[in-house]
Amino acid sequence: MPDQPIIAQKAPYPVEVEAGRSYFWCRCGRSSRQPFCDGSHKDTDITPMKWEAGESRRVFFCGCKQSANGALCDGSHNRI
Repeated sequence: MPDQPIIAQKAPYPVEVEAGRSYFWCRCGRSSRQPFCDGSHKDTDITPMKWEAGESRRVFFCGCKQSANGALCDGSHNRI
């Protein structure tokens, strides 16, 4: 059975991102650098997701790891 992500928190992480910069969103929930990857997934079959900022702005990265919108929050935490 594939590994399941751990819910890091039941709320999104607001982050100011910079245009053109790549971010590696933690999909496993094990990172101590939430919402970003710190390599804690290495013993799982879950890998981080690369997300690139198209513009400088505030975005809300998913904290519950259940979003159908990739790295960004879609409100899934409200159904957990």
